[in-house]
Amino acid sequence: MAANRTILLLSVGHGCVDVYQGAVAALVPFFVAERAYGYAAASGIVLAASLLSSVAQPLFGALTDRRALPWLLPVSTVVGGLGVAASGLGGSYGLTLVCVAVSGVGVAAYHPESARVARIASRGSHTSMGWFSLGGNLGFAAAPLMVTAAVSGGGLRWTPVLVLPALAGSVLCLPVLRVLTDRAASATSGTASSCLPEVADDVRSFVKLSVAVAARSVAFMGLGTFVALYARQRTGGGTAAGTAALTVLYLGGAVGTVLGGRLAARWDRVTVVRGAYLAGVLAVAGVVLVPGPSLYGCVALASGCLYVPFSLQVTLGQDYLPSRVGTASGVTLGLAVSVGGVAGPLIGTLADATSLRTALAPLVLMPAVSYLMVRTLPEPPVHRLAAPPSVRLRQA
Repeated sequence: MAANRTILLLSVGHGCVDVYQGAVAALVPFFVAERAYGYAAASGIVLAASLLSSVAQPLFGALTDRRALPWLLPVSTVVGGLGVAASGLGGSYGLTLVCVAVSGVGVAAYHPESARVARIASRGSHTSMGWFSLGGNLGFAAAPLMVTAAVSGGGLRWTPVLVLPALAGSVLCLPVLRVLTDRAASATSGTASSCLPEVADDVRSFVKLSVAVAARSVAFMGLGTFVALYARQRTGGGTAAGTAALTVLYLGGAVGTVLGGRLAARWDRVTVVRGAYLAGVLAVAGVVLVPGPSLYGCVALASGCLYVPFSLQVTLGQDYLPSRVGTASGVTLGLAVSVGGVAGPLIGTLADATSLRTALAPLVLMPAVSYLMVRTLPEPPVHRLAAPPSVRLRQA
């Protein structure tokens, strides 16, 4: 299989997984409408999906640093889908939390191994990794439309149909797994050793990068959880206005991801990340302050600024920790990203006590924190990453 075909399959599979991260936020307005949840209770649903995922992804990353687990790709995809599919069944808040938490574990299991394989197949190309990340962004973007189509007519009892992308994604993983299996025997010890990094880990820079990713995640997850409800308030529209805002948020992220890879091909990654976060401060402020239909333009700009660094931060983390690529992927794609969901209940509680606009105002500070963290980061060399000892993907 050619490397570009591998990236394409992984990208589409990535979308089939990340649609369930977006689906949780997209379901929030329906939980509020059908079950009369308050802001804090609604944000707790997003937290349940994020919390286990944030803890589990580094653990799965550390595990894949020691041994390849390619079977995780289809299995985790199905688990992620089943959790969301079951979340609308029954009226128990506790059962809903369990279902979305199970989905979060499935998402957590998928990312470290898929990021490792994608980086190997991309041969260190920022643009190719951008396409891999784009698949996840498109999954996010499709989630509001998918959820609305599934449940707007018949209510939350129709959530089981949301398992369909997971089934499709698990099937798309199978050709990649066949390639890994077929070529494992042809990988030689010399090929393996030639791919091993020779540069020591830069733990200090990796920690600063992780803080930046976490702050960015608080901003994006806060917007993702509440922008649908906020758009309905600011524009005076109904459910369609909220769905449109969430879709714009995710599509803006997709554009930002591709743009980030292209900009990094012209300038270095750290420079691009710094500029994106500076612009992000103004863009997020626009979301909070601008009323009416202009809100949608600010949402798109904020999303783009927050997602330009996304795939670049994944490869930066891998290059700062070349000997622990799975762990680096688990943190930059998992722990630091999912920790943004922890802020959701705090935002919801503040919104219940004051107003949603007041509660979203602190998000303006998050891109500024990210900028301060990356301001002095060095640009690391790009390493050729090795596959785990038991499974090697030979470059096509």
